Amino acid sequence: MLNHITLMGRLTRDPELRYTPTGLPVCNFSVACDRDYKTGGEKATDFVNVVAWRNTAEFVGKYFTKGRMAVVDGRLQIRDWTDRDGKKRRTAEILAGSVNFGDSKPQAQEGQPAYAAAGAFAGGYSADCDLPF
Repeated sequence: MLNHITLMGRLTRDPELRYTPTGLPVCNFSVACDRDYKTGGEKATDFVNVVAWRNTAEFVGKYFTKGRMAVVDGRLQIRDWTDRDGKKRRTAEILAGSVNFGDSKPQAQEGQPAYAAAGAFAGGYSADCDLPF
């Protein structure tokens, strides 16, 4: 069986980097991906939630911001959960194996360091071990 997905799109918000109680980094972000066809004269866009763990999470949290183009490689995950009202919910999200830059590095503006100065690695990071679920 195969569950593999690759997306390219712009981050719709700044990534949220958190740590689990055991210290494991996890980063949530959303990517806007245009569809290849138009609906009613306008191009449709899909907004896809992405979850990254470990080194990939820290990489995204450190070097990506809202509006940056990202190439996400991973797998589709469907997760069931219960909301505050006790209703069963289902969420589709991408579990990122790697995240890479999809655009050129931004030029350093006055008073701001360039990504290269911060040591950005254009190849991204890959999950290096099994996920905790």
